[in-house]
Amino acid sequence: MFGILQAQAPAKQTATDTIQTLSGRLLSATLLEDRRAAILGLRSFAKQYPASVASGALRGLIGSLGKDVEDVDTVKVVLETLLTLFSPDETSPEASDDIALWLADEFTQRQDNITILLDLLDTHDFYSRLYSLQLLAAVLSARPERTQECVFTAPLGISRLVAILDDRRDVIRNEGLLLLTSLTPSSPELQKLVAFENAFDRIFSLITAEGSLSQGGIVIQDCLSLLANLLRLNVSNQSFFRETGCVPKLAVLIGDAVCEQDDEEGVPAWAKPQRDKNLWGVLAVVRLFLVRGGLGTHQNQTAFWSSGILSHVLQLAFSPTADLAVRAEALTTCADLIRGNAKLQEGFAQLQVPAETIPPPTPNPAATNGVGKIYVIDGLVELTLVTPSTYAFDTRLAACECIKAYFYHHPPIRLYFLKHAIQGYISEADDAANVLSTLLTPDPAGPVDPYRPWFAAVLLLHLLQDDGETKALAMGITEGDAASGEEVVTMIQALTGQLIAGLQRGQDDRVSVAYLMLLCAWLFEDPDAVNDFLGEGSSVQSLVHAILQARDGPIVQGLCAVLLGIVYEFSTKDSPIPRAMLHPILSTRLGREQYIDKIARLREHPWLRDYEVLHQGLDAAHPGKLPEVYFDKTFVDFLKDHFSRLTRAVDRDPGMEVPVLANGVHKGISRELVDSLRTQLEDKNQVQQRLEQDVLTLERKLGQEQADHRRAKETGAVELQRLRTVNEGLQRHHEDDLTAVRAEHQRVVDGLERQLRQVRDEADATAARVRERNEAEVADLRRTITQLEGALEKATREHLQDLQTANEEYTSKSAALDARAARAEAKSAESVAWAKRTADSLQQAEQRAHQAEADVAAKEEARSTVQTELDDLLMVLGDIEEKRSRDK
Repeated sequence: MFGILQAQAPAKQTATDTIQTLSGRLLSATLLEDRRAAILGLRSFAKQYPASVASGALRGLIGSLGKDVEDVDTVKVVLETLLTLFSPDETSPEASDDIALWLADEFTQRQDNITILLDLLDTHDFYSRLYSLQLLAAVLSARPERTQECVFTAPLGISRLVAILDDRRDVIRNEGLLLLTSLTPSSPELQKLVAFENAFDRIFSLITAEGSLSQGGIVIQDCLSLLANLLRLNVSNQSFFRETGCVPKLAVLIGDAVCEQDDEEGVPAWAKPQRDKNLWGVLAVVRLFLVRGGLGTHQNQTAFWSSGILSHVLQLAFSPTADLAVRAEALTTCADLIRGNAKLQEGFAQLQVPAETIPPPTPNPAATNGVGKIYVIDGLVELTLVTPSTYAFDTRLAACECIKAYFYHHPPIRLYFLKHAIQGYISEADDAANVLSTLLTPDPAGPVDPYRPWFAAVLLLHLLQDDGETKALAMGITEGDAASGEEVVTMIQALTGQLIAGLQRGQDDRVSVAYLMLLCAWLFEDPDAVNDFLGEGSSVQSLVHAILQARDGPIVQGLCAVLLGIVYEFSTKDSPIPRAMLHPILSTRLGREQYIDKIARLREHPWLRDYEVLHQGLDAAHPGKLPEVYFDKTFVDFLKDHFSRLTRAVDRDPGMEVPVLANGVHKGISRELVDSLRTQLEDKNQVQQRLEQDVLTLERKLGQEQADHRRAKETGAVELQRLRTVNEGLQRHHEDDLTAVRAEHQRVVDGLERQLRQVRDEADATAARVRERNEAEVADLRRTITQLEGALEKATREHLQDLQTANEEYTSKSAALDARAARAEAKSAESVAWAKRTADSLQQAEQRAHQAEADVAAKEEARSTVQTELDDLLMVLGDIEEKRSRDK
């Protein structure tokens, strides 16, 4: 019994068959309840069978959003189903990353699909808004470019998205904030549209509502991310930001955060990490306005200075309670705020900050709350050179960057800074925070903090880079009194001595690199500095020994080779060690191959080759370890720009000297050629003197010739007067002859006029006769035309009669043909009726054949007979059709 029931049970339906059935029901159902039931069924399969559901029902689901938009429950189920398709179960056999791309393509290939989702944002239903935003985010994640285009072209698309920021429901507002952040990182046009929808004010209002920078959570970070997207490399939005009064709002935001930063009781411990992230984020937003060389950077700097942002950021940078990473970012922001703006650079130096490291020697009236105040430049130098902590390296590096920005492209400030450092070095006051004292009088046992001389060397490098005045001032620094019999040591020689001493005692490579960077940048294209360096003859041998000893790393060896190459490249015949003596040292003792290999290995070292992509700062994974920072960016650019030239320096002939850059082109000059040219110049001067004597002789001859010319001119004037008298007599005789000729000419003219009148009278008579004859001929022609017109009219009437007769004959023939066609159609209708009757007979025959199933042989014979009759009928029908065609 059970087997019988099992056999009668319907076949088991698979999930694929069920999905196909539900998809068909969704497409064909006319009732809303039926479609909703189908969608609910598809939703249950979407997690495990995303590909099957998407292939069969995707278009139906999207279409349901448009048809059933008024039904909130149906829209919710559809959106849930679509979101499930974008995030299927990872264990599903149909799970694949291609499904999301497929779904996104279906949405973005038709503009209406994205418009439907944007239209749902106008509803006030919670789930319709939330799921629409999540679905747009999923589509955007799969196909960002095409989704951006669809949203951009959709009517009021951006307006609806920005309006989500005003939604009082946090979940929807945050989802809209994330969607806008994902939508705007790379499209300037979208960024402009979002900004012009009052996005800046809405973002600031949202930040304030969420507790501002100090009390706000992750939402503040998202707001700052959206703000950064709208402002990054978008000059139009930055200008709009300034013009709409958002800079003061930004200043208030930072100022409030700084005030709460100083008041530690106002910020709970659990909120400090998020507060630091928010502060870092807002500083990053400020830096977006300050791109070096940007179109609106100067205006942005001025606006930020006027609104007090610089003072707030500087206060944050020197706040002892601020996180080190935030302080570093604040100092970097200060550097960007003043870099390249002469007015701000000069005003920046007048600001004061708390004295963190060294208290002031005398009470300062500007001190408050017992904390001394110092000028910001002194504070930055102390922070850079005096702070020994490894944990504060990023802050020191940022302070160094701020100092570099202070005298960036401002020669008077460079000169003032260097003079101030020289005065401090000579007076031996405040050695700890003096760049010259740090470099020229270090600890004999070697610096405890290797980055102290490194920062000092970097600052001095930027002071001397491409500035002849500061170089000349620095070269005037000496040690020792020649009058007392002491050896005079110049600053370059002292720096070289510190370098060589450090190489010999095996000091940290960072210190050696610092000295080498400074010397290379100073000596490049400066023959006087090179001669100063060569004044201490043992320096070259010590550098060669350091390279050959191979005790130092490839960086130090390579920089030593670079320094030797620069010294040789810009040395002269008159240098303390001439070029002819330097060349064998490089090519023979050091070896050409060794020289090129050391420089090439330096250029290929990751810390130099990948400088732009490597993090230049403290390693977060090892905060107590010295950072792997060896080079300054300016020196890296310098070395990469001149690498090929330095490589070829060893191959330059000793007789060829390279002067300072002239007209942008370096040209080699042979000293022998110069001497030869000087000899030729002296010979030419002697020739010039002889030529000058010849010129005097020629001038005397010219005076004699001029006197002869004057006498000849006077003689010619007398002869000219005589000729004028003769000419006047000839003119008088000519007038008499001319009067006689005119009288004879008048007589001839009168005779010709009489002949002309006579000929004219004869011509008039002839013309009258010709006119009469022409009129007679015209009259004859008119009579002829009249006769021809009468004959033409008669012929026309006869032709019309012929045409009428032919028309009547044609009409009668046409009527006869129409009658024949009608008869043919009647016959055709009869044939069709006959064929129909035949078909009925065939049907009856087939019914009789079905009734006679028992007699198989008789049935086959009857079917053959009927088939034959049918073929005959078809042949007859074909003949009738052919005959009808012929009749037509």
